[in-house]
Amino acid sequence: MGLFTVALAGAGAVGAFFAAPVVLAGVGFTSAGIAAGSYAAGMMSAAAVANGGAVAAGSTVAVLQAAGAAGLPAAVSAVAAGVGATVGWITARLV
Repeated sequence: MGLFTVALAGAGAVGAFFAAPVVLAGVGFTSAGIAAGSYAAGMMSAAAVANGGAVAAGSTVAVLQAAGAAGLPAAVSAVAAGVGATVGWITARLV
């Protein structure tokens, strides 16, 4: 792995940092809750049907809504996790 790969990984992390809140809001996970008629509402409905009427804590829908409600701080932790995984993978390949 070269410097170019590391630069691309860093650029991807920065892009994800700024895109995450926009993408979450775009699919319906907003700071005010799940938007009616959105993709997120469909996900929530399917999760509720599968779980007997409730959305399970820690499920994908619950985590995405928490991130949508938190906005940028949730995006920061997600990007930090992604960068850490990428750096670990690159380091393992170089050693």
